[in-house]
Amino acid sequence: MNLPTIVHHRTVPAPNRDAVRRVLEQVEARGSITREEAYLLIHARGTALVQVMALAAAWRDRGHGRVVSYSRNVFIPLTNLCRDKCAYCTFAKPPGHPEARYLTPDQVLAIARHGAAHGCREALFSLGDRPEALHRAAREWLRRLGYPSTVAYLEAMARRVLEETGLLPHLNPGVLTYEEMARLRGVAASMGLMLENVSPRLMEPGQAHHGCPDKDPRVRLRMMEDAGRLRIPFTTGILIGIGETPEERVDSLFAIADLHARYGHIQEVIVQNFRAKPDIRFRDRPEPSLWDMLATLAVARLVLGPEMNLQAPPNLAPDAYGVYLLAGANDWGGVSPVTVDHINPEAPWPKLEELRRVTEEAGFVLQERLAVYPRYLTGEWLDPRVWPYVQSHLLEMGSGE
Repeated sequence: MNLPTIVHHRTVPAPNRDAVRRVLEQVEARGSITREEAYLLIHARGTALVQVMALAAAWRDRGHGRVVSYSRNVFIPLTNLCRDKCAYCTFAKPPGHPEARYLTPDQVLAIARHGAAHGCREALFSLGDRPEALHRAAREWLRRLGYPSTVAYLEAMARRVLEETGLLPHLNPGVLTYEEMARLRGVAASMGLMLENVSPRLMEPGQAHHGCPDKDPRVRLRMMEDAGRLRIPFTTGILIGIGETPEERVDSLFAIADLHARYGHIQEVIVQNFRAKPDIRFRDRPEPSLWDMLATLAVARLVLGPEMNLQAPPNLAPDAYGVYLLAGANDWGGVSPVTVDHINPEAPWPKLEELRRVTEEAGFVLQERLAVYPRYLTGEWLDPRVWPYVQSHLLEMGSGE
């Protein structure tokens, strides 16, 4: 897939209400949005932004009604070693750090069993990108564990969690090859990779992805395309506030939409806001505002269409996340009753009772889902080795257990 060749650095004033109204009328009449229209609308603020949000919310209602979904999960950080050095990441630890580690098989199973005992259905595996390619300590850990690579260890642990606890693995292992994804398909209900942004500019010195070979947007788009060829239900998304321009957010959303139009495999798109932390290179960078999030969510809905599942993490805006529903979101993502968000450990998950209350106060119904969305609950999308475990959860959910 070709990346956009225009780098957007211009200062764009917020469009006025009349200009926004005219564009929205054209978008609604056509049933789609052009890139140039999205460039304009993502700058909307004030009452003009309210107009954009209203159309986005109407499209969400058209595709999903008044139902907002979430997945009850348990977070399994298989390893926090990584070969990348993202400027905003607090998850990855260098080998000499006291918290650097690979979980042992016993630890993995203990976390999964604890989650299953508390009603979780999804095992969210997160880990760094190919740490053994850079760190000798990672290679030594893997040798002691008895595995040739982190991906091989992930495959084994996902299989054990699936077979021994029944939890459905959702895998976020970073960039994979086609062959690796083909193997992992047999132990996972779904997989994911945040696109983050398609701008190669973010890999330049001083930018968010400098020194991060796995954040090359061409590499990430290649993996997402391979997932489509393999018929893997796939989660992706963008990260806002890491130095990208609003236009580069739009370019990233169109890249996702183009892949989904070709393969139909993008089950969910996340719009995630950067959070500053004291131990990252970007600790002094300002966080995106609520208005940034609302405008990006609303434009994402118009770019991706009524049917796409659009998520915004509730724990990253604990005092305001309910308003995301007014901008076209229809999903809260994974919410764990037992484990922290290891990517944003300073941001606790809302209690499920609070999540339900906030959702209902906005006029919606909260509904649990699995790690794989309903549209993908077929033999075309799920490996025969995974399907029986999915069916078991569907029976439990149908019976109200």
